Amino acid sequence: MTRSLRLNNHQIADLTVLFGLLSLVLWYFWDAYNASTQVLNLILIVPVTGLLLILCLIEFISQIRNSDRETPALDPVSSIVPVVSLFALYVATLPWLGFDVGTFLFVSLFLWLHGERRWQWALGYGLCFASLIALFFSEMLPYPMPMLLLPTDY
Repeated sequence: MTRSLRLNNHQIADLTVLFGLLSLVLWYFWDAYNASTQVLNLILIVPVTGLLLILCLIEFISQIRNSDRETPALDPVSSIVPVVSLFALYVATLPWLGFDVGTFLFVSLFLWLHGERRWQWALGYGLCFASLIALFFSEMLPYPMPMLLLPTDY
C-alpha cells in the first residue's frame, strides 16, 4: 500500500522552522568545536547538541507521519499582543526590577493572562520558578546578574 505524502502549509512552515533550528544547532556546535576541542569547552555543548538533534528527528518523523492531519486553528492576534507586550515590558524593566523580581512578575502575570485564576498558584509558581532560575543563572554565568532581592557577587 502506497501512501502519498501531502503536507499542508502549516506543516511546511513547521518543517522550515525545524530545519532552521537544526541548522543553528549544528552551526553552533561546529563553531564551538573549531574554537576549542578541549573537554571543558564541549562538556555541555555536545550533550545539548545531541539532545536537540534527537528532538528535531522525533519532530520531523512526527510531522511526516501525520501529514494528513488538519491545520490547527491559530490564536487570534488579540490573544498574542498582551503576551508580547508583557515580554517587552519584562525586558525593558530588568535593569530596575532585577532578574529575580522581573522574572517573578513576568511568569505570574503570564499565567494570569493564560487563564490561571488561582492567585496562590500563579504567585507560587512564579516565585519558585524565578528563584530557581535566578539562582541558577547567577551561579552559571561568568558575569553578575542584576538582582533586586537575591544576593549577587558584584
